[in-house]
Order: sequence, then structure tokens, then C-alpha cells
Amino acid sequence: MDRFHLVMDVVDRVPGLATRAAYAKQALREAMIDHKLYIRRYGDDMPGIKDWTWGGRAASARRATSTEADNV
Repeated sequence: MDRFHLVMDVVDRVPGLATRAAYAKQALREAMIDHKLYIRRYGDDMPGIKDWTWGGRAASARRATSTEADNV
């Protein structure tokens, strides 16, 4: 299960969120389709998928000196 499916699962499970987040869920589906097409064409993940990290660059820089994110 990837982060896209996790978000869509949350949208489905949180009461009242499905109607408010329908557009976001559709955007996630479209992103997964685009990714699949990219893989077929180039044989590798899209850069935004392949290079993605939790929290981006700021979090990776903090990780070296702080363990606060370990408790999340």
C-alpha cells in the first residue's frame, strides 16, 4: 500500500470527509494513472515519486540532530 492509497482509505473511513475530499481523492487517482503511464514510457518511477521523502529536505536535515520525529 502506498501513500496515495493510504490517503484515499482515510477519506473513505473518516465520517463526513468523503464528500468534502472527493476532488482530492480524484486528484490522487489521476496522479496514480499518470505515474503508471510514466513507468510504461520510461521504465522508472517519476522523479517526484522516486525522490520523495517524509517531510522533505527540512526533515532529513533535522533527522541528523533530532529524534523528535521518531515519536510520531
